[in-house]
Amino acid sequence: MEGIWVFVLADMTVFGLLFGCFMVGRRQNPALFEESRHALNPTFGGVNTLILLTSSVLVVLAVDAVKKNRAHAAPHFLAGAFACGLAFMVSKGIEYAEKLNENITLLTNDFYMYYFTLTGIHLAHVVAGNVVLLVLWFKARDRAFDRANPTVLECGATYWHMVDLLWVMLFPLLYLLR
Repeated sequence: MEGIWVFVLADMTVFGLLFGCFMVGRRQNPALFEESRHALNPTFGGVNTLILLTSSVLVVLAVDAVKKNRAHAAPHFLAGAFACGLAFMVSKGIEYAEKLNENITLLTNDFYMYYFTLTGIHLAHVVAGNVVLLVLWFKARDRAFDRANPTVLECGATYWHMVDLLWVMLFPLLYLLR
């Protein structure tokens, strides 16, 4: 269990440094960052936030079901969390396509360099998290978890919650911060 916490701390540290770089860049060119932010669609960001928060609730319910001797319910909750992860990926793909169709890329300006870098790295975490959720789903379906043995499930849940927490910080930073 300690290993997942070391990984989460390291990952959050890297993102913290990236957030700091973003804020320095924003401070150096506030007009560019504000103008660029307005080209983002906050509806996508808001929907993505709801999707990921819902997925976190479903993961919590899966862990809770296992701890309360209702392990048969865990695969259903994990499948729902996995579906939310897929929905996030589809939504992000649509948002990226919208930006690319407007000829907005990583090279457009500093804001979009940060936008595509931060959200791209986060998206990679979502993809990895969805692989984790799928593995957990298979294991839960085979009743590999029970009240006495929830550690692997808890480790996967911790990773998924980190992914969600990162988005909860990215959404206001990129879409809302004035």
